[in-house]
Amino acid sequence: MIVSVASGKGGTGKTTVAVNLALAAAHESKVQFFDCDVEAPNAHLFLKPQFDHREAVKATCPTVNGTCCTFCGRCAEVCAFNALAVLKDRVLVFPELCHDCGGCARFCPENAIGKKEHDIGFIESGHAGTIEFVQGTLTPGEAFAPPIICALKRKMSNDSIVIIDAPPGTSCPVVEAIQGSDCCLLVAEPTPFGLHDLTLAVELVRKLRLQVGVVINRADVGDNKVEAYCIHEGLPVIMKLPYDKQLAIKYAEGTPAVDVLPTYKEKFSQLYLDIKKLAQ
Repeated sequence: MIVSVASGKGGTGKTTVAVNLALAAAHESKVQFFDCDVEAPNAHLFLKPQFDHREAVKATCPTVNGTCCTFCGRCAEVCAFNALAVLKDRVLVFPELCHDCGGCARFCPENAIGKKEHDIGFIESGHAGTIEFVQGTLTPGEAFAPPIICALKRKMSNDSIVIIDAPPGTSCPVVEAIQGSDCCLLVAEPTPFGLHDLTLAVELVRKLRLQVGVVINRADVGDNKVEAYCIHEGLPVIMKLPYDKQLAIKYAEGTPAVDVLPTYKEKFSQLYLDIKKLAQ
């Protein structure tokens, strides 16, 4: 079973839910945890894994053979991302804009375009107790996260419960992280901003045809519009987390709630059971 934990915006408690869910599930099953928030991975601060493997992730971008190129401009015409600009006597390539689609090489009439690799980040893997932990990190300045997320997901095992901590928002990295999940948990706050971004996330998840459940964090502050929206849309609210000072203290200490607060151990164990039902 693959469970992704996502949110329409940052700061909702997505990683808190993902980490505590993984620890609760690990009492019953073999668990893999993937931190796919590659621009700011921070689940390691709570699970504290011991890393024993690291590998680079590479992407490719075009190279132009100036002796063959006639500077016709066809490559720039077919590039939807403006990664090439053709001048009178040379072609400019902007690697940070390239999505590695291969269109420029496919349509070059002179076969003048090749590829070169460059590092865009890395993957680290290890163990946090019995949990297999894998995270990706995008190199600062690089703009394209999906290749790292793809490389992470290739390490999934069929005999494990997979917990994916997705990036926040609804952009391409989120799509790459959550697609193929058996269930997607959307973590939201009961605020106007929380409601707005939850509606965007729900639209995305529905387009991907995923089972969805909602977790409302800090449920006893703000208003009830998020819950009313979920009722109207037929979305199951499968857990509510209160605004709890003790939970906040443990978060600030980097201590997962299920390890030290019995109430939350029960809550997340029940969340795991509810997810299994939802994913069936």
